[in-house]
Amino acid sequence: QVQLVESGGGLVQAGGSLRLSCVASGNIFSLYTMGWYRQAPGKQRELVATITSNGRTNYADSLKGRFTISRDNAKNTVSLQMNSLKPEDTAVYYCNSKRESIYWGQGTQVTVSS
Repeated sequence: QVQLVESGGGLVQAGGSLRLSCVASGNIFSLYTMGWYRQAPGKQRELVATITSNGRTNYADSLKGRFTISRDNAKNTVSLQMNSLKPEDTAVYYCNSKRESIYWGQGTQVTVSS
């Protein structure tokens, strides 16, 4: 079983930046596809970005250019750099790992004030 712990959420003004991090347990982190998803109040959880074991990235079309996903296999960490934040980016952000099974973190709240 993989345990995922997110950090880095908080309150930020529109136009600001935040960097989320997710640390995974286990010793085969490099083999996982990692992802960030988000869920706003009253809405379904949606894809933000994913990164494969070989570093290939995929982003939600609406977030390209503002968000950047990266990974550090030596630290079992996947990060999400979020720039030019907007109030509509307010959501709980979840880290996700996928290989043979899918695991989720507990989520971290991001609130963007106007």
